[in-house]
Amino acid sequence: MSLVDNLNKPIGLASDHAGFDAKNYLVTVLENMGLEYIDFGTNSPESSDYADYAHPLAKAVESGECRFGIAICGSGNGINMTMNKHQGIRAALCWTPEIAFYARSHNDANVLSLPGRLLTDEEFYEILKMFINTPFEGGRHQRRIDKIPCG
Repeated sequence: MSLVDNLNKPIGLASDHAGFDAKNYLVTVLENMGLEYIDFGTNSPESSDYADYAHPLAKAVESGECRFGIAICGSGNGINMTMNKHQGIRAALCWTPEIAFYARSHNDANVLSLPGRLLTDEEFYEILKMFINTPFEGGRHQRRIDKIPCG
């Protein structure tokens, strides 16, 4: 059984204007998969700041309201950096399914960050599918994750 079959909480999505089209495409993908989601914005291709949408998404993932997050900006970097300011977030910038596999299996990533301007719809789909269907391996990887928080 895959994780996609076990998602009992919605997936959260957030993007700025540069990730708006990719986010809308992924909303359609999630709907076609029968998965619930919460869209934290943006709701327009007009210029916007990724942090305005990243912080509410991060809080929803940290609190357990959302199982995973998907965060998208032009390069994926800005929104990924913002997400990772939250102690309970392990956001991973992924541009191939292989990176998504290791982000989940070794790092227990709970947010998939994507470069909205650099990938095709097919690439978005394959990366998302890998991310939500890959379980965390635990073991030695858990020990490493336990050392991530500071303070």
